[in-house]
Amino acid sequence: MKKIARQLKMTIIGGKATPAPPIGPALGQAKVNIGEFITRFNEGTKKMVGELVPVVVTVYEDKTFDLTFKTPPASALILKAVGKDKGSGKNAVSKVGSITKAQARAIAEKKLPDLTANDISAAVRIIEGSARSMGVEVK
Repeated sequence: MKKIARQLKMTIIGGKATPAPPIGPALGQAKVNIGEFITRFNEGTKKMVGELVPVVVTVYEDKTFDLTFKTPPASALILKAVGKDKGSGKNAVSKVGSITKAQARAIAEKKLPDLTANDISAAVRIIEGSARSMGVEVK
């Protein structure tokens, strides 16, 4: 069992990791091989190009590392479904768009591994709540 030295949590656009800030300096401080990280991240996220991908980098004392990819943030998936860049600042007053129950269910199914929900109906309610807080109606 390797001893864990550090864990880094970052959100990077899939397939587009570069050594530029903020990625390079964060990995440099953790003494991670930046070139190897970028190659492994871009290879692991080539199916998610353009989506925000949260990643947990577990750095071990021997400077090796593991990558754990998470599903994109619910807000990013909802905005993609609505076709907008950002949610409403005043969710009660102005709506930015709407999604169907089927779209909410599809997003919930995609997010299920990372949600605290025990079943798909609870996951759908979590996604609907996120949508409402962003000013997106669920019809």
